[in-house]
Amino acid sequence: MKFAIHTLGCKVNQYESSALSDLLVSKGYTYTDNSLEADIYIINSCTVTENSDKKAKQAVSHYKRSKPEGIAVLTGCYPQAFPDEAKKSGADIITGAAERNKIPERIEQFLQKGARVSAVTPQTNTYEEFASANTGKTRAFVKIEDGCDRFCSYCIIPYARGRVRSRSLEDVNKEVRQQALAGHKEAVLVGINLSCYGKDIGLTLADAVETACSVEGIERVRLSSLEPELLTPEIIARLAAQPKLCPHFHLSLQSGCDETLKRMNRHYTTAEYAEIVDNLRKAFPNCAITTDVMVGFAGETEEEFSRSLDFVNKIGFSQIHVFTYSIRKGTAAADRTDHVAPQIKAERYKKMVALGENLRQKFLNSQLDTVQKVLIQKRTSKDFANGLTGNYTSVKIYNSSAKKHDIVTVRLKKVENGFCVGEEVK
Repeated sequence: MKFAIHTLGCKVNQYESSALSDLLVSKGYTYTDNSLEADIYIINSCTVTENSDKKAKQAVSHYKRSKPEGIAVLTGCYPQAFPDEAKKSGADIITGAAERNKIPERIEQFLQKGARVSAVTPQTNTYEEFASANTGKTRAFVKIEDGCDRFCSYCIIPYARGRVRSRSLEDVNKEVRQQALAGHKEAVLVGINLSCYGKDIGLTLADAVETACSVEGIERVRLSSLEPELLTPEIIARLAAQPKLCPHFHLSLQSGCDETLKRMNRHYTTAEYAEIVDNLRKAFPNCAITTDVMVGFAGETEEEFSRSLDFVNKIGFSQIHVFTYSIRKGTAAADRTDHVAPQIKAERYKKMVALGENLRQKFLNSQLDTVQKVLIQKRTSKDFANGLTGNYTSVKIYNSSAKKHDIVTVRLKKVENGFCVGEEVK
């Protein structure tokens, strides 16, 4: 039987979809990227926003209309957080964010009995080991942590993913070695709250980084999104001692105003955040600091937004992902009565995006005339190759014979359309 997977949401979901795909292939199923060819269509859902839920339900509905005889599987964060709603989706098989390694069993159960299967089980307190994932990307994504216990007032994820659970160093080492043997030279460590890695098993994020960096064949290790407050000077010093670690840190900010951060139940102040950035820049010269910024959170005044703009400008991020706050039922912030009007949120979004674009341009210009190692990610033309520096600068290299997965030395010469044009240094 053929199966297809539709993935919504974060890099962790992408990793888990890839692992699930590998598991199903090992059980004798055949992968297809065409949902209409698939006998089984798996929707791996996200539930960060209500719009995410809507997309998951629409995917189920579209598939069942197009192929009524097909088997629709709805899995992931949406049914985990809202199991009763998910039962109304029309999916034939419903599972949550736990026990996804049992999906082949659920499919067999449905095939044998022909009756709908609903199997959303509670999250456990231990890390659920899954099949090693081959995402098909140039960079290998390696999941090392699941769950979050920070309970930001706007976020549903702790309810969908459960508490922090960390992968053992032995299993981290095993998968990174497998990825190296598969030809990957960069490993990206991912998790739901990556900074919290190890808190449940007496370890820290630095232990995982050191383990990944120790693997022969892996030349670069990168961290995905981080909550900033756990990056202590001691942890930063250990990270800086690893020459393979990429000097790129995506530190989620959300707001540059202390009053807003407090209402969000974030666990740091702007002064603490700025100190962490300063420590990173001292330890990692020419590092890139990227971030997420939310505008229009409940109760955000014009003065608070202005402070957030000023703080973002002061930090000088190399790249910003800007998004507007949307009410998420089931969270503490949803019950507030001081929500910002949509038109005001839209205006603030435009202002923050414009600032982000300006800061991005400044960062790219600051990279000119530097010599950096570039991992080739793809070749869309015989005339040039596309790659990524350690500090997450996108580079286009002309007159180079470099192939995908190669790491080449490049001098950055000019900025063009959001990336740098480089010249290979032989």
